[in-house]
Amino acid sequence: MSLQDKYKDLISQAQSANVANLQVREQDNVLYIDGSTTSQVKDQLWDTYEKLDPEMRAADVVMNITATDALQEERDYVVKAGDNLSKIAKNYPGISWKDIYEANKDQIKDPNLIHPGQKLKIPG
Repeated sequence: MSLQDKYKDLISQAQSANVANLQVREQDNVLYIDGSTTSQVKDQLWDTYEKLDPEMRAADVVMNITATDALQEERDYVVKAGDNLSKIAKNYPGISWKDIYEANKDQIKDPNLIHPGQKLKIPG
């Protein structure tokens, strides 16, 4: 049985959800699924995969699905007591404390000194 047969439900779901730039290929006994879609559809695809391989032990699928809505422009964040730039950055995959600092240099003189209530831009 080919991997495309094994994971036909997953592939069909990606196709019916109109995943942009969808590419499905088998290479070295691994099925690669690439494309971009919303976070919601991406989560649904992962849920389907988990049903097909509940413990994800087969290690025969690589899903490189980009969540397009996660690539939004900048967002706002209101600093809470106990926050620092590193702690805030952990909430935004792919964003470092330096990225936040650079986006807010107009209001942050020292990256170690931010204040509760301060409104920061989180870059996209």
